[in-house]
Amino acid sequence: MARLLEPGTVLRRRYKIIAPVGQGGMGAVYRAEDLRLEGRICAIKEIRPDPDASPEELEQAQEQFHREASILARLDHPNLPKVSDIFTERQREYLVMDFVEGPDLRQLMEQKRLQGEFLDEQVVLQWVDQLCDALEYLHSQNPPVLHRDIKPANIKLTPGGLIKLVDFGLVKLLAADDSSTITVLQGRGTLAYTPLEQYGGDTGHTDVRSDIYSLGATIYHLLTNQPPADARQRFLNPNALIFPRAINPRISPATERAILAAIAMHPDPRPPSIAAFRELLHADTPPFSPHILPPRREEWYRAAWENLPLLLLAALMFLLAVLVTFL
Repeated sequence: MARLLEPGTVLRRRYKIIAPVGQGGMGAVYRAEDLRLEGRICAIKEIRPDPDASPEELEQAQEQFHREASILARLDHPNLPKVSDIFTERQREYLVMDFVEGPDLRQLMEQKRLQGEFLDEQVVLQWVDQLCDALEYLHSQNPPVLHRDIKPANIKLTPGGLIKLVDFGLVKLLAADDSSTITVLQGRGTLAYTPLEQYGGDTGHTDVRSDIYSLGATIYHLLTNQPPADARQRFLNPNALIFPRAINPRISPATERAILAAIAMHPDPRPPSIAAFRELLHADTPPFSPHILPPRREEWYRAAWENLPLLLLAALMFLLAVLVTFL
């Protein structure tokens, strides 16, 4: 783990580091003071270079970072922190964003869990409506922007009650022809909230349904006080996922259906857009649709269909064995 910047360090002769607020394998986030705008506190995300990269690769990564980070700087939505500056210093890349005051949803959920309680479903759904607003805005950009790291710890509740989806650490920009993707910062998200297609890094094909999976897993966690079984566990054991209402019976059937649709293992059965997911989430009696099949049943159907020739061959071999036995 690389060393953190010391408090008092001044970057770009403007941003004075106050303290670190988070650190990962690829960088860190700091609380900092803007020396040009008195009283302004900002968040600075530091992205560290790959120590194994060649000089040419580092130069390409730097150019790509600035090109794509400039798109982030143009985003403007009340449920997203505003990116106000981008720069390179000491061979590291930096994003300067609004510092969002208030607890994150993981902290609020943990408080309830320690009290032996669950967050109120209606309160969570109000938060989710705001998250959907932010994601619809991101996905409507040209090119569309994917967040790829939605989780309770990356969602903050401001003192005024506004939800903010923070940490653009894994933002991905979809190419216009949808044939290739570009990643601002390399990474694969957080295990419990990451769909199977995202495990391939840049080789995996992700789209808006990947964010929908992460959002569904986040709602599951907020309403049950525990994260869902991750995609790798579910791939190896289709019965690994515990349905939300088995943990918290107060969850409404409609909300459970929406969660299960969102976290379907394969992207196809998931809602195709945030708008479709929002509609499913608020439907009292949704019509029958492949989107609301429980993941376990959907996985068996898909597996059976994809392996139909093998199943028919096995049935034929069994029939032949029976005939040989009796003859």
